[in-house]
Amino acid sequence: MRDSAHLLIVEDEPVTREFLAACLEKEGYVVTRVECGAEMWRCLDAAAVDLVLMDINLPDEDGFSLTRSLRQRSDIGIILVSARNEDLDRIVGLELGADDYVVKPFNDRELLLRVKNLLRRTRRQRQEEEVANSRYRFHGWTLDTERRRLTSPAGDVVPLTNGEYQLLSVFVRRPGRVFTRDQLLEAVSSRDWMPNDRTIDVLVNRLRRKINESSVPRMLVTVHGVGYQFLWESE
Repeated sequence: MRDSAHLLIVEDEPVTREFLAACLEKEGYVVTRVECGAEMWRCLDAAAVDLVLMDINLPDEDGFSLTRSLRQRSDIGIILVSARNEDLDRIVGLELGADDYVVKPFNDRELLLRVKNLLRRTRRQRQEEEVANSRYRFHGWTLDTERRRLTSPAGDVVPLTNGEYQLLSVFVRRPGRVFTRDQLLEAVSSRDWMPNDRTIDVLVNRLRRKINESSVPRMLVTVHGVGYQFLWESE
């Protein structure tokens, strides 16, 4: 079975970037190429990425600094791919949060094995975390994602449509994040049901009523000109 994981290459040298991409795409991976840190952040904000392969010498911000910042906000897999072959560089990269360090020029078969092993490990960790964190509590409410059940502070089960459940699941897993309508559309759509722009507004209003939001919402708030944001502190 070919792997459809989404990999992000952060490399400013065109030949290396394209060689990396060709190796990975041949294995069935979805590959995005960027040349600098600023482009990396834009990509990560726009799409889900499973693993980042990053050079250290970049035109705007070096890979060490980017690794530190990325690790502070995410458990995404990070492989540094660099021409620096000093032990100190390798140690610094790993200390800052990189999962692996590959020296150029690299053997493409070895790199693919490292990518596969890291993806396997991060997926297993996420699966374990999902099982452990299947219940989300906010303001007395509980969403059990394993049973797809929403329970009120009084202990009553509140029925949710599939679209309402998918939308609430997105919000509770990323509290505080501002989602655009396009991002929410992608999250709740499926092969059997393709919502439109208006659907998101309708689903948000339904959710507000079901979680007893007042005329001035305190949890599910509108970010004008952008989309929606879910604000709460886990209990």
